[in-house]
Amino acid sequence: MTEHTVRSFSQDLEELTGDIARMGGLAEDLLSDAIQAVATRDLVLAETVVVRDPQIDNLQVEVEKKILRLLALRQPLARDLRQTISALKIASELERIGDLAKNIAKRAKVLDSIEPTAALKGVARMGRLVNAQLKRVLDAYSALETDAANKVWSRDEEVDEHYQSLFREVVTYMIEDPRTISACAHLLFVAKNLERIGDHCTNIAEEVHFLVTGEQLPTDRPKVDDLNS
Repeated sequence: MTEHTVRSFSQDLEELTGDIARMGGLAEDLLSDAIQAVATRDLVLAETVVVRDPQIDNLQVEVEKKILRLLALRQPLARDLRQTISALKIASELERIGDLAKNIAKRAKVLDSIEPTAALKGVARMGRLVNAQLKRVLDAYSALETDAANKVWSRDEEVDEHYQSLFREVVTYMIEDPRTISACAHLLFVAKNLERIGDHCTNIAEEVHFLVTGEQLPTDRPKVDDLNS
């Protein structure tokens, strides 16, 4: 490539990284607001999450267009190719996180008319943990830090443990007081979506590791599956 072409290609990659950073920032905000909306049963805040979700969808479409153009015109190799493909995969993970945050926010509308349970505090705690995981992995992507990404990957087990503990707590409420069944069912829905967001965070961590090292993390990520045993 000529010097001009190389410089232009570098600018394209930097722009792509910036797009992912914007998607990540939006996903962080949506998740944080969704958790707060459920914890405080703030219907106005919940509605803003639903309304803002398409912003992430639109950014993903733009990212995909740019990546297709890069692949067709630049034909990147080695690290440049990994950066391009990783951006494509991470954009998809962030779009799903946005969808899950939106779904969580929608539950605030239902919970607003239901007597709150103590389990709501457990959901809020789990939400803060998952949100912290998302922030850490996005910081790891921006700084290209494999150690930070690997810590997010290894802490997925902690998210699973929170989910299982909360699952048992909520089921206990449902057994002891059938009047809480409706509220608890919605809380379990929220908790499961938070657990899925945690999985998306570890997927991003794997992409960061691959981007920097060119190697895949082990497929046997530690998982807690007492519920299935």
